[in-house]
Amino acid sequence: MDAAERDSGETIAAVATPPGRGGIGVLRVSGPRVPHIATCLLGRCPRPRHARFARFRAADGTAIDHGLALYFPQPASFTGEHVLELQGHGGPVVMDLLLARVCALGARPARPGEFSQRAFLNGKLDLAQAEAVADLIAAGTAAAARAAARSLEGEFSRRVDELAQRLVALRMHLEAAIDFAEEDIDRLGEDAVDRRLRDILAALTQVEQGAARGCLLQEGVHAAIVGRPNVGKSSLLNRLAGREAAIVTPEPGTTRDLLRETVDLDGVPLRLVDTAGMREAADAAEREGVRRARAALAEADHVLLVVDDRTGPDPDDEALLAQVPEGVTVTVVHNKIDLTGAAPGPFTTGDGRVALRVSALTGDGIEALRARLRGGPPSEAGAGEFGARRRHLLALQRAREDLEEAARQWGALRAPELLAEDLRAAHRVLGEITGEFTGEDLLDRIFANFCIGK
Repeated sequence: MDAAERDSGETIAAVATPPGRGGIGVLRVSGPRVPHIATCLLGRCPRPRHARFARFRAADGTAIDHGLALYFPQPASFTGEHVLELQGHGGPVVMDLLLARVCALGARPARPGEFSQRAFLNGKLDLAQAEAVADLIAAGTAAAARAAARSLEGEFSRRVDELAQRLVALRMHLEAAIDFAEEDIDRLGEDAVDRRLRDILAALTQVEQGAARGCLLQEGVHAAIVGRPNVGKSSLLNRLAGREAAIVTPEPGTTRDLLRETVDLDGVPLRLVDTAGMREAADAAEREGVRRARAALAEADHVLLVVDDRTGPDPDDEALLAQVPEGVTVTVVHNKIDLTGAAPGPFTTGDGRVALRVSALTGDGIEALRARLRGGPPSEAGAGEFGARRRHLLALQRAREDLEEAARQWGALRAPELLAEDLRAAHRVLGEITGEFTGEDLLDRIFANFCIGK
């Protein structure tokens, strides 16, 4: 049974505003019983798409609250079903009473993301647009919000659909030639097939690059600051954060626990974790701090190993680098150049590692470090990034693998049957991004991470 069959005939309701007290609270209701619920609650069903001031009535006719009611009949609504939105006072007790009353009239509490899921199932949004709803709500920077808004408007879906249509057009010619080999039909020559495959792969590369930027804007960079005690890890955190987030003293071992700070890195959320200095701990509290530091090291996607520029890395630093998981970016930060007089900026170590010389005290070299963390110079406003998720990147990677395999097979065998099958596999993977080909288990996982009421 798919999600549409499972939920058919049910009316759902949820408070769509955050928990707590506020000036306004919004209750959203969607489903076939909305007209009946509106009549019982308000006295009559409101005029479609017009705000009406009304009394929200309990079963005995007394007022639960007063506020605005808006009614959107199907299919012209967010979910594609009848939708009622009630805007009342934002007290939690009032909202709970109103939700209980609506449920008594035939609705049930909505699951997380169920309104957006119904919008997808009813063709109001594709899956990438539905995910952009949650990404827009969760955006940590203005750039991430703009990128999510572009995906919500269909920018990402349009690019994926253009790729899919090019695959379909090539498949159409190949399969026609296979099925009607004896007929006089227009066939593509081998050179034309080669050219189309190259063009499709080039277009896929562009979409991948845009999706990677969008994913970075949404997920940000998770960086762990590690190193020996007293090399300036907390000072570096404060400099990147632009405030005194961490206590800094000359005494080694000041940081005992993980200290987390999120920084807007020119539109990219930078999630920093300052860790305890790596050494043989003197007491139980510091030992626990070192253990947590090692755990943060394993979870990061960028590690900043801070060393004192006066001494450089020592064997303990090399042992620490050996613990960094494969595939994690490492930057060795030579701090305290205000004491050595070294020039700030990037350089390459003798063993080929990327390193930067900075002064957390004066700020010299910090801009180069920021550029290293965000992966390049600041993006220009309105550069056209669209919101994307790790799931989308993995799907695009799988589509690329199918297309590269198609190109290899075609180059070696010139077999249209094998090429058409690889193109079909790539098309199906692209369809997983927009929801054209999607299992119910994937849908449930995606929408379970949405807010209640959205």
